[in-house]
Amino acid sequence: MPDDEDTGTQAFVPDFGDAEDTGAHSVPFVPNFDDTGPLPAKQSAASDPKQEAEAADADAESVAASVLPVAVPGRYQYLKWWKLVLVILGVWLAAAEVGLSLFYWWYHTIDKTAAVFMVLVYVVVCVVAGVLLAMVQGRPLISALSIAVMSGPFASVAAAAPLYGYYYCVRTGHCLVGVIPY
Repeated sequence: MPDDEDTGTQAFVPDFGDAEDTGAHSVPFVPNFDDTGPLPAKQSAASDPKQEAEAADADAESVAASVLPVAVPGRYQYLKWWKLVLVILGVWLAAAEVGLSLFYWWYHTIDKTAAVFMVLVYVVVCVVAGVLLAMVQGRPLISALSIAVMSGPFASVAAAAPLYGYYYCVRTGHCLVGVIPY
């Protein structure tokens, strides 16, 4: 390697032999970080363009074969409608209980701050859990659970609505079937 070409690959080792180094004979170290040039091409044994094209096709086929999707036998890629209905009903029954409880607590408490805060926390937890469940790929039952959890606040409101109607009708007196004010 010629001395005038600095590639930046040689290590710089300072000479601390002189205690009184004035810097008169020292050469400043200037690293060569300009390594952004082209990399040397891969040398192939075949100089024939036809053989190079065949080798490139073989490489492309091996890459394409390694990224193909894998279908696992015996696993559904869809969900039967009755399973979807069962999952949604199961989650909605639990959400209905939560909605009734939160509304009962809100109605019967004097300071409504804690009850309203818990409603906010419940809605945020339902949304975040639904989004996290929706990120699962290849599991249609988990996707159905995601839909059910995201619609949980709707089920809570639907369950609390007749209780609200009952409380309202007890005070006013003119209601249809005792829960629907008119």
